[in-house]
Amino acid sequence: MNFNILRSIFLFCGLTLAHSGVNTTEMNPYHPDMCNLLKDFGAVTEKVKSMETKLKETEIRLKETVTRLKDSENQILELQSKERTKIIFSATAGRGDVHIGPFNTDIIIDYKKVITNFGNAYSPVTGVFTAPVAGVYYFTIFYHGGRSYSHYLRIFKNTGMTVITSDHKTESDGADNGGNAVFLQLQQGDQVYVSMAANTYVWGADHTTFSGFLVTQT
Repeated sequence: MNFNILRSIFLFCGLTLAHSGVNTTEMNPYHPDMCNLLKDFGAVTEKVKSMETKLKETEIRLKETVTRLKDSENQILELQSKERTKIIFSATAGRGDVHIGPFNTDIIIDYKKVITNFGNAYSPVTGVFTAPVAGVYYFTIFYHGGRSYSHYLRIFKNTGMTVITSDHKTESDGADNGGNAVFLQLQQGDQVYVSMAANTYVWGADHTTFSGFLVTQT
């Protein structure tokens, strides 16, 4: 609305009333119509102002609703992305039906025969699993060995040992089997691997395994 026009009309009306002595008879018939017009114009102006206020309030509420919808959409997409992320691997020692070790130092066992490797997070070259996403993972190790040497395997998270499976050298046992499992909270880039202690050994082929999978993303 152009309120300058309204102000001009009020001024005109006031000047006309102030000079009511001049041509009074001629001007009087128009005074009631002009005043009624001004009243109607003022009422319309107030209604327009009220409508503008309501429109602004509606616009604000609409923007808030759009923001909430976008947030909900992002949450749904994030959940769908987590559901699609599948990290699963399983590998055996390989090398044929021979033993691995003993060595005079600790080594990382490189499980060469890959059975499953969804996500390609496990490397059969290094024997190291590298977490592609943050989350809770589950790992298992199993081994088979004879009585001639001790057996001592450990699952490491980066440089920290988590769990152990072991058996001492004996003269009575024909063979030994062992294993262990652990849930680990990993950040993206954390590494998990199996270390075999010095002067110990395990049997190769499909007797000795290393497996793991992503339980849930965090």
